[in-house]
Amino acid sequence: MRFTCEKNMLVTGLNITGRAVAQKSSLSVIEGILCKAGVNLSLTGYNMETAITYQIDAEISDPGACILPAKLFGDIIRRLPEGPVTVVVDDNYKVSIRAGYASFTISAESAEDYPELPDVGSGKKVLIPQSALKDLISGTIFAVSENQGRPIHTGVKFEVEDDTVSAIAVDGFRLARRTYHMESGTGRTMAFVVPAQGLKEVEKILTDSEEDAGFVLGDKHILYSLGNATVICRLLDGEFLNWKKVVPTNCPIKLTAHVSDLASSIERVGLIVSEKYKSPVRCIFGSQVLQLRTNTTIGAAEDRCAIAGDGKELEIGFNVRYLADALRAIPSEEVVLELTNGLSPIVMTPVEEKYDYSYMVLPVRINKG
Repeated sequence: MRFTCEKNMLVTGLNITGRAVAQKSSLSVIEGILCKAGVNLSLTGYNMETAITYQIDAEISDPGACILPAKLFGDIIRRLPEGPVTVVVDDNYKVSIRAGYASFTISAESAEDYPELPDVGSGKKVLIPQSALKDLISGTIFAVSENQGRPIHTGVKFEVEDDTVSAIAVDGFRLARRTYHMESGTGRTMAFVVPAQGLKEVEKILTDSEEDAGFVLGDKHILYSLGNATVICRLLDGEFLNWKKVVPTNCPIKLTAHVSDLASSIERVGLIVSEKYKSPVRCIFGSQVLQLRTNTTIGAAEDRCAIAGDGKELEIGFNVRYLADALRAIPSEEVVLELTNGLSPIVMTPVEEKYDYSYMVLPVRINKG
């Protein structure tokens, strides 16, 4: 095998695929990167849960394939001088790497021992702008559960209904939903749950461009097409929470707040709250003002935030981090705070119709007074 390509393109491919390389495994070959030189150059990392393949334009004079040691090969390529890099692999899997005056010789392994990637099939691809898919993931993934007792909730559920794509995450204490409205219908109706770990890799590859990303749903896996990269993730099985029955509707109290102002107030009172010194933030929703208070063994904090509407002095306690996480994910400048009573969750929804989201946080019991 022999190929030549630009160093920066090779570094990009190694950085992206390297995130899916197994760190330690009883199957040693997946600790390496599968390198194939054919019509173009492809690099693959696969940890038996997530596979990432990256295509690189290269001058290929001798096709072939091998498994390269991921860390060593990556460290060498990153430190080479700028410009073209030539890699030659002989029949004994000795690898010669040259760039400028620098040269290295390392060992590779046969590609025959590398596991086959999951077969997703040839279903109809759903196309969505990369920026929109990125927003769906980043706007919900923070709310996935870390409880392995309910593995289905350690992923994000996607619901495709002709002209909408929704992402939903829950962890038993909060819920996050974002919906993207397609300009043209997908002609598909489907629902599936993708593990958070795989989605984090998809999110890192996505850009803020309007260039299309695509995904194809298989029986047990999903394949994302992201420019030069493809990501294959296994799907989670199980019964996901029926979120439509959980999120309150027609809440009697509706208040409006500026997202940045509310987030700043919550972050300020949360400065004295930590994993070690936990305490809920006490929210008193008054007329045109929200009072925020919290007490821990290291001190107390209080702040106020202007709101539009009358909360009728409703007092509710919340986990300060959950409120802050939700507000950071909200894309709009203003938000509607929907409330029912002191034991019901708060639901945050958009003021403007061009946005479609809901963030729900369950209350924490507090001592009155």
